[in-house]
Amino acid sequence: MLNAARLGAAALSAALLSGVAAGPALADSPAPAAPGSPAAPSSAGAQGSPTAPAAPSSAAAPVLPDGLYGKSDPTYDGVWRQSLALSALSAAKVTPADSAVAWLTGQQCEDGGWPSYRAAGAACDAKTEDSNATAVAIQALVALGGHQGAVDKGVQWLKANQNPDGSWPYNPGNPGDANSTGLAVNALFAARTDPASVAKAGKGGAAGKNAFDGLALFQLGCTAPADQRGAFAFQPDPAGGALAPNTLASAQAALAAAGGHLPVTTSVRADATPTALACTDGSAPATIPHAEAGEAVSAYLTAQLTAGSEHLSVAAPGAEPKPDYAATAWAALALVQSGHPEQASDAVDWLEGQGATWTKNGTDAAATATLLLVSEAAHRSTADLTGQLTALGPAPKAGAATAEATPAAKKDSGFGQLWLIIVGLLVGIGGGLLLSLQRKRNPNL
Repeated sequence: MLNAARLGAAALSAALLSGVAAGPALADSPAPAAPGSPAAPSSAGAQGSPTAPAAPSSAAAPVLPDGLYGKSDPTYDGVWRQSLALSALSAAKVTPADSAVAWLTGQQCEDGGWPSYRAAGAACDAKTEDSNATAVAIQALVALGGHQGAVDKGVQWLKANQNPDGSWPYNPGNPGDANSTGLAVNALFAARTDPASVAKAGKGGAAGKNAFDGLALFQLGCTAPADQRGAFAFQPDPAGGALAPNTLASAQAALAAAGGHLPVTTSVRADATPTALACTDGSAPATIPHAEAGEAVSAYLTAQLTAGSEHLSVAAPGAEPKPDYAATAWAALALVQSGHPEQASDAVDWLEGQGATWTKNGTDAAATATLLLVSEAAHRSTADLTGQLTALGPAPKAGAATAEATPAAKKDSGFGQLWLIIVGLLVGIGGGLLLSLQRKRNPNL
């Protein structure tokens, strides 16, 4: 059971990371009660479990390190937003500055895990390392290429900190959740490690469940009402183990269920609506087989997007639902990955239309990077978002954004064109004079 301090920290972390105006909690399903705040996954960029440590109210914001994307306090999302930014820029064929990559690799601890943020010179603390930061960092380094050693250590950390039931918690030693398990599976796919082969033995050497088994723990199957089948719960209800659909958990776990990772670059098209889970009678198993998991959650998300005017929402207890930009983004990524870009298209339109609000006019690094990842996956125009993201960090070494972002390059380009025109005129004049002289010498020309 999570204590009140950790639950309150979860809400603070969620508010910092989300594009949603957060109340005291961000869950959209029942959760264990605790004074002040129910347990819930955070939104938007989405670190899954509610276990981030609370910052003292009197603590000064840390000095932003060189190489980091974004200008806000990185305490809760430094590695998260850096990893999203580097993944998005790699897909945009932008080579980031060495300092940006070095900052991310420098956050990795000796045991292979990443914390959400570690101040310069601070020692690693195993209790602050988390599966979400580690998973997205692995995906970013795979996308960048050339960091196999760091990737291998990160994968080993995930393997060492998997629960025997196959799931992953946010911080090691806690019960697993759908968001964290989904992100870990994304990282395994990125690192070309078969999730079915990743299992940790239980007590006494008992065989552990694999990563797909862990993900299946949170997905609602044939025993659920028809309109909930395929959804993911954040965690089972601690009292009776019941699963209740959770919007962000469903959206974030769906990319893993579909066999994907960041950045989403698939061009597979099913050209059909997702197939809902087939439940012919009451004897159907409650657990969805992995082969059907991606289609089942895609069908659920498609229905939710249609009912919600092409976006997903989050509601705190007693409050009106608010648009959940991050959940909508992850749902769109998952639908593209599963071969249903048509079902994602309207959601992408909605996200791009809300982009200025969500990204705070391109100043929120995590939101800007996530929106860029979505636009790239949907094959939309990405020049503006790429420019906004590169402006939030160190100047890139190379790529499409450099020329656009550098006025000197435009000036030099204009001067070069003018020089070519002058040279062409001189050649033309010289050729005319030569021809005139030849005609004087030989009137028959």
